[in-house]
This record gives sequence, C-alpha cells and structure tokens, in this order.
Amino acid sequence: MPRCLSALALLAATLCSYSVSAADITVTETPDGADVKIDGALFTRYLKKSGAKPILYPIIGPAEMAMTRNYPMTEAGPDEKSDHIHHRSFWFTHGEVNDSDFWAEAGDKLGTIEHQSFKKLAGGEEGEIVADSVWVDRHGKKILKDERTYKFGVLGDARYIDLDVTLTATDAPVKFGDTKEGSFGIRVAGTMKIESKKGGEIVNSQGDKDLKAWGKQAPWVDYHGPVGDKTGGVAILEHPSSFRAPTYWHVRTYGLFAANPFGVHDFEGDKSLDGSYTLSPGESITFSYRVLLHRGDEKDADVAGAFESYQATKK
Repeated sequence: MPRCLSALALLAATLCSYSVSAADITVTETPDGADVKIDGALFTRYLKKSGAKPILYPIIGPAEMAMTRNYPMTEAGPDEKSDHIHHRSFWFTHGEVNDSDFWAEAGDKLGTIEHQSFKKLAGGEEGEIVADSVWVDRHGKKILKDERTYKFGVLGDARYIDLDVTLTATDAPVKFGDTKEGSFGIRVAGTMKIESKKGGEIVNSQGDKDLKAWGKQAPWVDYHGPVGDKTGGVAILEHPSSFRAPTYWHVRTYGLFAANPFGVHDFEGDKSLDGSYTLSPGESITFSYRVLLHRGDEKDADVAGAFESYQATKK
C-alpha cells in the first residue's frame, strides 16, 4: 500500500508540475492572420498564407528565445542557410497526396493549402485558434477539408502549442503516399541545429541521438541547443490518439524536425513495406501534437514528464 501511494504521489507531482500557469493570452485577428500574445508580448503569429500554406511564425520561447528559422519569411538569421524554401517555421503538409505535392514549393505537381476562415479566436489563460482550410491539388480541385485547432499556453517556465489537425476527404478517395517528405514540420533556429557545431542535440524518448534519431518511431523527440546566449529546446510530443502513434521522425541535423506517420519504406529502408493510407469520401483522420518550448535540454525541461502529462489529456 505505501508503495502504491508513493507512485500516486509521484504521478500527482508530475501532473501538477505541468499544469497550465496563469498568463494573460490574447488572440487578435489581423489582415494576414492572427497574433498571439502572452502578457502583451508577441508569442507567435498565424499567417494565412506563406508560400503555399498557412504557418506559425515567429515562435518566441521562454526568455525571448526565437525558436524557429527566419528564412524565407525574412532574411536569414545567424547560422541559417537559404535552403529548403518550403521549410517555413511551423507547418503541416505532405509530399504525396494523390498525384500532388503539398510539401515542396518547386516542381510541376504542386498543390496548395488555402485558408478559408477562422471558426474561433479566443484568449484567457489559454489561447485558441480554430482555422478551416482546403487542400487544392495540382488540377485545382479541392480534395481535403482541413480543420486545425491550435492552443497556446504556459507550463511553468515553458510555453506550449497544441496542434490538432483533422483532414476529411471531400467527394473522392484521397491517398497519402509513402514518402519521407512530410508531414508536421518545424525548422529550428539556425544556431540550434547540429551542423552549426555549437552544442545542438537531437534526442528521442528511447535515447537515440542526432543521426540515430532519424527514421525511428518514438512518442516524443527533443531538439535543443544555443539560442543567443541561452540554451533552449523544442520538443514535439505526440498524443497516443494521433493517427498511427507512435509516429516516425524525419528529423535532420541541419534543422528539419518533422513527424511523419506515412514514410514507412523510406524510414525502415525496406521497399516491400507500404505506409500509404487512403481516405474514402467523407472519412477523416486526426493528428495531435504538443510542441513544448523550453529552457535547457530535455532533462532540464523534464520532457519525459511533460509527455506523461500530455498523454493523460483527453482528445
């Protein structure tokens, strides 16, 4: 009995340490999208159109750390390269959807994700944006309805963004192809990436690091390193209810950080495998993630504890 009580006390302590902290979060519509502020200071912006899709940019973590790459939204910042123009801060797309490419921004098969309207903009101790978009294929046909719910808040000295994406096929089947080029992506700050050789590190829940974390399945991954004169990190936690959890990770030492449940044959290195998935007309799939923006590394931030707290939430 004492051992049971001790375990319950530990769980309660973990959940309490990751409870939402008091903050005044405002969400205000703008001509380009919506601004999210914490106690009057900018946290992030929802941009209705950047390149071929909606994104969040910039993303300001604790201690005013800019957590994502500036290029191509503005000029490249410290240790940034002008590569992969489609890696726009914080986005959700996929590289093979029927015969269209929603991941890249160059080529003859490109689709677009077009913002339609805001269903909800709300502030308080937690901010919320609910946005409707449509996926338009290379032929100009609307093939997917896209509802995204973003929630913004403060957990202790960390900040978080919860993202839930529900995709619904319109009037014809929609096939998500098996490719590594997808799906929920973040491009971390240039100084944070491993290739900057300034102390950046990738680590997943199994303890795989840097190159060894690529293509692995895991419920969470953390990417941390220097930002200015501080150390900060971005952790992506996948909710167990998310499609095909635990997902595979397309996470690179040059700064790409993506969760992709479809790219099975690429990640496993076995072309006999097929990770594609087809939605019937009217059918939906949902992806759910928490992005934790924290000080220090994954141990300083207790990312493992943050995941335990997040997975206990209902979807």
